Amino acid sequence: MTTTFPIILHHFEQSPFSEKIRIVFGLKNIEWHSVLISRIMPRPDLMPMTGGYRRTPVMQIGADIYCDTQCILRELELRFPEPTLLPSGYRGLASASAMWADRSFFQNTVNLVFGLLADKVPQDFIADREKLRGAKFDVAAMTAAIPQMRDQFRAHVGWIETQLADGGPWLGGDKVGLCDVHAYMNLWYVRTNLPNADAMLAEFGHTRAWEARLRAVGHGRRSGEMSTAAAREIAAAAAPRTVELSDPNDPNGRKPGDRVEVVPDDYGKIKVGGEIVALSSQHIAIRRHDPRAGEVIVHFPRAGFLILPA
Repeated sequence: MTTTFPIILHHFEQSPFSEKIRIVFGLKNIEWHSVLISRIMPRPDLMPMTGGYRRTPVMQIGADIYCDTQCILRELELRFPEPTLLPSGYRGLASASAMWADRSFFQNTVNLVFGLLADKVPQDFIADREKLRGAKFDVAAMTAAIPQMRDQFRAHVGWIETQLADGGPWLGGDKVGLCDVHAYMNLWYVRTNLPNADAMLAEFGHTRAWEARLRAVGHGRRSGEMSTAAAREIAAAAAPRTVELSDPNDPNGRKPGDRVEVVPDDYGKIKVGGEIVALSSQHIAIRRHDPRAGEVIVHFPRAGFLILPA
C-alpha cells in the first residue's frame, strides 16, 4: 500500500515568502502541517534535509524537499491543478512575475520596512542576515534612503493599481493567479510591519480592495504544529518519490546521474551538492544522502539559481 505523506511547510509567521505559500494553501483549500522554524540560524533539523540551503520557506513531502517559492508553487500547481493559478492568457507571465516581486519590488520593500523600523531591529537578526547576504545589513543606510524607497514603493504599487483599474478584480482579469500571489507578498509585508501602511496606500483604492480580497482567503487547512525533529524523522523513514526525468534540450547537456552543486545567484549562496535525478527548463532535482535525514531529493527552480559541476 502506498503511503501518503503530509505536506509540511517549514516557515516562520513573519516570513513574507512563506505568506505566498500560505495564501496558495488557502486558494486551493490544501491541508498542510506547520513546522515553525527560527527566523535566524541555527536550524539543526532542517539543514540535514536541505543540504545547507537556508532561505525560507521550505516544503517537505516525505523525503522530497522543495526549496524556493518558485519551486514550491510549481509543485503545488502540479499536485492540485484546480483551481489553477495560471489563468488562460497569463500562464507564462504569472510565473515570470515572481522575478519582479521577489527581487526589485521586495528589495525596495524590505529596505523601506527596515529603514523605518531602524532601532527596533535586533542585533542577532542583523548579524544573521549579514551572513546570509554576504554583505553588511546597513540599517543606517536604509534609514537614510527612506525618501527614495517611498518613491520606489509607490511606483511598484502604482503598476498594480493601473492593472486593476484596467481589468477585473485580479491582476489577470477575472481569475486569481500567481501574479496576485507574488505581488501581494510585498503589500502584506508592509501591512504586517508598518503602522502607517494605510496612509502609504491611501491613494490606491483598487489595490486596497484587491489586497483585502486576498487577505480574506486565509491559509487553507492548517493541521496543527509539528516539531522540526518529527519532520526530519519523516524524511529519514521515507523514500523519495521523484521519478527520473531527462531534458533532451538542456543547453549544457546535463543529464540524470551527473554530480552538480546548486546555488542561488543573488544571496544565501550556499552550495547544495548531489546527483541529478530530474531536470527541465524550470526545475532541477538532486539526490543527496545525510546521516540524519537519510536519502532525500532536493528540488530547486532554474531561474535565479546556478548549476555548477561538483
